[in-house]
Amino acid sequence: MPREPLRRLTETGLALALVAVLNLIPPIFKMPQGGSVTAGSMVPIFFVALRWGGVWGILTGALGGLINYWIDPQYYHPLQWVLDYPVAFGALGIAGFLRRLPVAAIIVGGALRFGAHVLSGVVFFASFAPKGMSPLLYSTVYNGSFMLPEVAISVALTLLLLRAMARLTPAMR
Repeated sequence: MPREPLRRLTETGLALALVAVLNLIPPIFKMPQGGSVTAGSMVPIFFVALRWGGVWGILTGALGGLINYWIDPQYYHPLQWVLDYPVAFGALGIAGFLRRLPVAAIIVGGALRFGAHVLSGVVFFASFAPKGMSPLLYSTVYNGSFMLPEVAISVALTLLLLRAMARLTPAMR
Protein backbone atom coordinates (compact mmCIF):
# COMPACT_ATOMS: atom_id res chain seq x y z
CA MET A 1 0.00 0.00 0.00
CA PRO A 2 1.42 3.42 -0.90
CA ARG A 3 2.39 5.47 2.14
CA GLU A 4 1.41 8.90 0.84
CA PRO A 5 -2.40 8.54 1.13
CA LEU A 6 -2.04 7.08 4.61
CA ARG A 7 0.35 9.86 5.65
CA ARG A 8 -2.01 12.53 4.25
CA LEU A 9 -5.01 11.05 6.05
CA THR A 10 -3.05 10.70 9.31
CA GLU A 11 -1.75 14.27 9.17
CA THR A 12 -5.24 15.55 8.39
CA GLY A 13 -6.75 13.64 11.31
CA LEU A 14 -4.08 15.00 13.64
CA ALA A 15 -4.60 18.51 12.27
CA LEU A 16 -8.34 18.33 12.87
CA ALA A 17 -7.75 17.05 16.40
CA LEU A 18 -5.44 20.03 16.93
CA VAL A 19 -8.13 22.39 15.60
CA ALA A 20 -10.44 21.01 18.31
CA VAL A 21 -7.83 21.29 21.07
CA LEU A 22 -6.78 24.81 20.06
CA ASN A 23 -10.44 25.89 19.98
CA LEU A 24 -10.89 24.56 23.52
CA ILE A 25 -8.15 26.85 24.85
CA PRO A 26 -9.80 30.05 26.07
CA PRO A 27 -9.44 32.68 23.34
CA ILE A 28 -7.16 35.67 23.69
CA PHE A 29 -10.11 37.85 22.68
CA LYS A 30 -13.75 36.98 21.93
CA MET A 31 -16.33 39.07 20.08
CA PRO A 32 -19.95 39.23 21.34
CA GLN A 33 -21.66 37.92 18.16
CA GLY A 34 -18.97 35.35 17.39
CA GLY A 35 -15.38 35.43 16.26
CA SER A 36 -12.25 35.34 18.38
CA VAL A 37 -8.49 35.54 18.44
CA THR A 38 -7.31 32.04 19.31
CA ALA A 39 -4.09 30.27 20.16
CA GLY A 40 -3.46 29.58 16.47
CA SER A 41 -6.48 27.40 15.68
CA MET A 42 -6.12 28.04 11.92
CA VAL A 43 -2.51 26.82 11.84
CA PRO A 44 -3.32 23.08 11.48
CA ILE A 45 -5.54 23.85 8.49
CA PHE A 46 -2.82 25.97 6.87
CA PHE A 47 -0.27 23.24 7.55
CA VAL A 48 -2.38 20.63 5.74
CA ALA A 49 -3.12 23.01 2.86
CA LEU A 50 0.54 23.95 2.42
CA ARG A 51 1.64 20.33 2.71
CA TRP A 52 -1.01 18.58 0.60
CA GLY A 53 -2.48 21.25 -1.68
CA GLY A 54 -5.59 23.30 -2.13
CA VAL A 55 -8.23 20.63 -2.59
CA TRP A 56 -7.15 18.72 0.51
CA GLY A 57 -6.78 22.04 2.35
CA ILE A 58 -10.32 23.13 1.50
CA LEU A 59 -11.71 19.80 2.70
CA THR A 60 -9.70 20.04 5.93
CA GLY A 61 -10.78 23.64 6.43
CA ALA A 62 -14.47 22.83 5.92
CA LEU A 63 -14.20 19.97 8.43
CA GLY A 64 -12.33 22.30 10.79
CA GLY A 65 -15.20 24.77 10.47
CA LEU A 66 -17.65 22.05 11.51
CA ILE A 67 -15.45 21.28 14.52
CA ASN A 68 -15.34 24.98 15.38
CA TYR A 69 -19.15 25.11 15.24
CA TRP A 70 -19.45 22.00 17.36
CA ILE A 71 -17.23 23.53 20.07
CA ASP A 72 -18.63 27.07 20.02
CA PRO A 73 -21.91 27.18 18.07
CA GLN A 74 -23.18 30.54 16.83
CA TYR A 75 -26.24 29.77 14.72
CA TYR A 76 -28.82 32.29 13.51
CA HIS A 77 -29.79 31.18 10.00
CA PRO A 78 -28.86 28.19 7.78
CA LEU A 79 -27.07 30.36 5.19
CA GLN A 80 -25.22 32.25 7.94
CA TRP A 81 -24.06 28.90 9.32
CA VAL A 82 -22.80 27.82 5.88
CA LEU A 83 -20.92 31.13 5.35
CA ASP A 84 -19.42 31.29 8.85
CA TYR A 85 -18.33 27.67 9.18
CA PRO A 86 -17.72 25.38 6.19
CA VAL A 87 -17.27 28.20 3.64
CA ALA A 88 -15.16 30.51 5.82
CA PHE A 89 -12.90 27.77 7.14
CA GLY A 90 -12.82 25.93 3.83
CA ALA A 91 -11.50 29.16 2.28
CA LEU A 92 -8.39 28.80 4.45
CA GLY A 93 -7.50 25.72 2.41
CA ILE A 94 -7.13 27.81 -0.72
CA ALA A 95 -3.69 28.59 0.73
CA GLY A 96 -2.68 25.21 -0.67
CA PHE A 97 -2.87 26.55 -4.21
CA LEU A 98 -0.14 29.08 -3.31
CA ARG A 99 2.07 26.76 -1.30
CA ARG A 100 5.33 28.00 -2.82
CA LEU A 101 4.58 31.38 -1.20
CA PRO A 102 3.53 30.42 2.34
CA VAL A 103 3.13 33.94 3.75
CA ALA A 104 1.04 35.07 0.78
CA ALA A 105 -0.90 31.79 0.93
CA ILE A 106 -1.84 32.31 4.58
CA ILE A 107 -2.79 35.93 3.97
CA VAL A 108 -4.96 34.99 0.98
CA GLY A 109 -6.63 32.14 2.91
CA GLY A 110 -7.24 34.45 5.87
CA ALA A 111 -8.57 37.19 3.58
CA LEU A 112 -11.02 34.77 1.97
CA ARG A 113 -12.23 33.59 5.39
CA PHE A 114 -12.60 37.26 6.35
CA GLY A 115 -14.64 37.85 3.17
CA ALA A 116 -17.04 35.02 4.04
CA HIS A 117 -17.54 36.46 7.54
CA VAL A 118 -18.04 39.98 6.16
CA LEU A 119 -20.70 38.72 3.74
CA SER A 120 -22.42 36.86 6.57
CA GLY A 121 -22.27 40.00 8.69
CA VAL A 122 -23.77 42.21 5.97
CA VAL A 123 -26.61 39.80 5.30
CA PHE A 124 -27.39 38.47 8.78
CA PHE A 125 -25.94 40.86 11.36
CA ALA A 126 -26.74 44.27 9.83
CA SER A 127 -29.12 44.99 12.72
CA PHE A 128 -26.10 45.20 15.06
CA ALA A 129 -24.63 48.12 13.11
CA PRO A 130 -24.90 51.46 14.91
CA LYS A 131 -27.63 53.72 13.55
CA GLY A 132 -26.48 55.44 10.39
CA MET A 133 -23.48 53.11 9.83
CA SER A 134 -23.25 51.06 6.69
CA PRO A 135 -23.70 47.33 7.40
CA LEU A 136 -20.70 46.67 5.12
CA LEU A 137 -18.48 49.03 7.11
CA TYR A 138 -19.73 47.60 10.39
CA SER A 139 -19.15 44.01 9.28
CA THR A 140 -15.70 44.85 7.91
CA VAL A 141 -14.59 46.52 11.14
CA TYR A 142 -16.21 43.88 13.35
CA ASN A 143 -14.68 40.93 11.51
CA GLY A 144 -11.37 42.68 10.94
CA SER A 145 -10.98 43.20 14.68
CA PHE A 146 -10.43 39.50 15.23
CA MET A 147 -9.33 38.28 11.78
CA LEU A 148 -6.34 40.59 11.42
CA PRO A 149 -4.65 39.42 14.63
CA GLU A 150 -5.73 35.82 13.95
CA VAL A 151 -4.04 35.88 10.53
CA ALA A 152 -0.89 37.52 11.96
CA ILE A 153 -0.66 34.81 14.63
CA SER A 154 -1.22 32.14 11.97
CA VAL A 155 1.55 33.51 9.74
CA ALA A 156 4.05 33.51 12.59
CA LEU A 157 3.14 30.08 13.98
CA THR A 158 2.80 28.37 10.60
CA LEU A 159 6.21 29.63 9.47
CA LEU A 160 7.76 28.39 12.72
CA LEU A 161 6.07 25.01 12.24
CA LEU A 162 7.16 24.70 8.60
CA ARG A 163 10.76 25.58 9.47
CA ALA A 164 10.82 23.06 12.31
CA MET A 165 9.32 20.36 10.09
CA ALA A 166 11.84 21.09 7.32
CA ARG A 167 14.69 20.52 9.77
CA LEU A 168 13.15 17.30 11.08
CA THR A 169 12.09 15.79 7.77
CA PRO A 170 14.02 16.38 4.55
CA ALA A 171 10.90 15.36 2.57
CA MET A 172 9.07 18.44 3.93
CA ARG A 173 11.33 20.83 1.98
